[in-house]
Amino acid sequence: MFEAIVSPQEEQFVAVRPGNPAAMQLPSAFYAALADLSDEGGIVPDWFADAAASAWALDLRQRPVRDVLMVRPPSTLPVTYCRASWEINLGCNFSCEHCYLETRPFAGLDLDGKLRLINMLAEMGVLWFQITGGEPLIDPHFAEPYRAAHDAGMMVEILTNGSRLARPEILDIFRTSRPHKITVSMYGASAETAYALTKTKSAFKNTYAGLVAAAEAELPVEVTIIITKHNIEELGEMRALVRDLGFPFKEFGSISPTYTGNGSTLDSQTPGYLDKSAIFQGCPAGHTSFHVDPHGNATMCKVGRENPLNLITEGPEALLRLPGIADAQMLRTGGCSGCKLSSTCRVCRPMAKVYQAAKAPLSYYCQHGN
Repeated sequence: MFEAIVSPQEEQFVAVRPGNPAAMQLPSAFYAALADLSDEGGIVPDWFADAAASAWALDLRQRPVRDVLMVRPPSTLPVTYCRASWEINLGCNFSCEHCYLETRPFAGLDLDGKLRLINMLAEMGVLWFQITGGEPLIDPHFAEPYRAAHDAGMMVEILTNGSRLARPEILDIFRTSRPHKITVSMYGASAETAYALTKTKSAFKNTYAGLVAAAEAELPVEVTIIITKHNIEELGEMRALVRDLGFPFKEFGSISPTYTGNGSTLDSQTPGYLDKSAIFQGCPAGHTSFHVDPHGNATMCKVGRENPLNLITEGPEALLRLPGIADAQMLRTGGCSGCKLSSTCRVCRPMAKVYQAAKAPLSYYCQHGN
């Protein structure tokens, strides 16, 4: 089992370790040397062993490269990407009223199609890979494509509600093939508040049990506290629960419409918790990253879903058209045409379109709303 991954990333070469934020950028000659040593059965060179000890507190000295490093080859395809996200299945065991997915059908690729997709992503150079849903851990095929992505040397992140994390078969998957990160959404500090948002009676019990099990297994978990009108009074208690478990956390309070423009999700918004601090500085979506839905349709991101490209029927070469599709979606049209305050805008153009379709108040997404 490898301890770290050495991989091309766009025009560079990097060394990364699942579960650890520290990374190294390598000169091309150093990458080539590690690749040769892996092929030849050589020992980890002192310069890399010293760097691994410093970055990850990891002792690789005198160990065979092929035993401890996954050295990924450069892609031979005409199109390469370093990041991708994938909705393995939109089905979910929660019914959250703030969900950006208007419908959540249990549908998608069969197991062979999922494994074919993972192989395709690996061949095009995807290193940073996010698996989401719906709820990914309820997909009957989750284990096989997850392990395939892990074994291909991807830094895999799982976005989950945590309700299945305490199950032995799930813990076994993550113990034997450790992910880079498991991001768990928290919806309340009590059964009552979690139910008010998720409409699922067991939501708090199962999510908290999952977090406890993950802590005991020392899995790399980060918690996202979702702030809504239902749980705002328990914000302090949610923070305390996560701190007691020893997990890092972030808070998210800007509820968006569904990506199809349904604004009913905005009823969950808590006044005063809209993020108005970050100015949109541009986005590489469609150029260095992309999103894939459960049927293999690739789009620039989870929100900008115009003109999808099916990877299963067209292959990775379809993504040669994605940068142009992405650029077209970033043009300021409709209510944003000619805006003189665009330099202080807080949202990307696809997200603005969604808010406008939902007839959301300007204060939710536009600088004019201040």
